Amino acid sequence: MTSPDGDRYAGFPPGFFERADDLPDAVFYAPPRLVTHIDDAAIAAVGRLYAALGIDGSAPGPRRVLDLMSSWVSHFATPPAELVVLGMNADELAANPAATERLVHDLNADPRIPLPDADVDAVVCCVSIDYLTRPIEVLADAGRVLRPGGTLAVTYSNRCFPTKAVRGWLATDDEQHGVVVAELVRRAGAFGEPRVELRTPPGVGDPLYAVTATRLG
Repeated sequence: MTSPDGDRYAGFPPGFFERADDLPDAVFYAPPRLVTHIDDAAIAAVGRLYAALGIDGSAPGPRRVLDLMSSWVSHFATPPAELVVLGMNADELAANPAATERLVHDLNADPRIPLPDADVDAVVCCVSIDYLTRPIEVLADAGRVLRPGGTLAVTYSNRCFPTKAVRGWLATDDEQHGVVVAELVRRAGAFGEPRVELRTPPGVGDPLYAVTATRLG
């Protein structure tokens, strides 16, 4: 795997988006992993974030939400009326009780999301942004499938599969991760200025950070 080409990635060090394990992701994600990757407090923080953003089922009116790089749980305290889950493992997605639509799709092989333009009210990506080798293309396509004024919410913590996370992620700390994700969102070209915040108490359990932005009209 080589780093992404083009002006979109200008300024990132060579090899930033390469990984130690460059075998096809379909091989790594073939066995179902019905586990959570952050602790209960961080999971609860994800649910509170979605509620605060007005994108879960507690908000007035129906919501159609896309959960990118999803698994068997999507961490909504109250799921939205429609939840499209996109991930690598069919068994994991089938076990997700909140899902109303399931898409098995490898975003590293093809960063285009298999949904129509302006199809969803929100796009979320929970503790998985560090695995994308072409994140700007994926975020740009997230903008395509979002309706104007829709919400993007990217959350991350300090846990990962280190052989599948990109090298630049492993070489930077939590604060730098927020800088990186915010810059990726800016370069996607579809969103207003991103906001970075820590959603859990500092120094207690797994940290949960959020980068949020609004789809431009």
